[in-house]
Amino acid sequence: MNILVTGGAGYVGSTLVPMLLGEGNRVRVLDSLLHGGGSLLGVWANPGFEFQLGDVRDRDAVRKALLGIDAVVHLAAIVGDPACARQPELAREVNLDASLTLLEDSKRAGVSRFVFASTCSNYGKMSDPESYVDETSELRPVSLYAETKVAIEQAMLESNGAMCKTPLRFATVFGVSPRMRFDLTVNEFTLDLLTKKHLVVFGEQFWRPYIHVRDVARAICLVLASPENAVQGEVFNVGDTTENYQKLQLVDLMRPYAPDAKVEFVRREEDPRDYRVCFTKINHRLGFDVSLTVRNGIEEVAWLVKHGVISDFDAPAYRN
Repeated sequence: MNILVTGGAGYVGSTLVPMLLGEGNRVRVLDSLLHGGGSLLGVWANPGFEFQLGDVRDRDAVRKALLGIDAVVHLAAIVGDPACARQPELAREVNLDASLTLLEDSKRAGVSRFVFASTCSNYGKMSDPESYVDETSELRPVSLYAETKVAIEQAMLESNGAMCKTPLRFATVFGVSPRMRFDLTVNEFTLDLLTKKHLVVFGEQFWRPYIHVRDVARAICLVLASPENAVQGEVFNVGDTTENYQKLQLVDLMRPYAPDAKVEFVRREEDPRDYRVCFTKINHRLGFDVSLTVRNGIEEVAWLVKHGVISDFDAPAYRN
């Protein structure tokens, strides 16, 4: 299969691309290298790999990238609530306008599959703190980031044509990747406890689901390999129901790695995002199970920090 991965040099993409190549696919990456391209050096010499420098907002670059492509994995985005809040105009251009254009150009180019990286943030805030949301639950986006993701999901599901379209709502991602990030909750908390010996936690009682970056990549590979009638027009939450945690619970898992660190909890009664997610559908329909838990992720990030594999943890390259 010839696969185009937009944003392939990013956190998820740099983990996904080697997996796709390992399965015998030919992979073309379209990326503007906003955060650099060092994450792709490990696959640069692979004969099945091709890189195209370009911005997903550039229509000519997109059309060129789509030539000869069977499937698109659309990861390119201004990722996360803080990044979108800082640059709302750019976020709308990339996450909304460019994504809609890519969807239409993919159909015109004869692409057979389109996998979209969405988010569980679309659920916003649970009305019942004891309940779980699933793919049939009401979407309540409370940030620009989630609003753009919801809009693209709706456009995909309302779009006609033969192209197989699958939105994937990922849990909050963590873990070590070739393009490392330390602005994600599990990674950031572990880093701060080990290096600063001090962590401030806001809203420790609120819930989120979590998933390792390698399991995100595995789920994308699985969807691409699944029969079209199993994934066409289907939305899947991607994660594991047992991997929903409150921030307080995350800290409890991390304490053994930095027992002398000080943790300060700042309780908030209101938080725009508070949700527990059910991931039964992807397990029952596609047989997907996570291979790594939050405990595993904490351990590997702690190992990374303690062994000095990265020297400058505060470098902008490690944050969106």
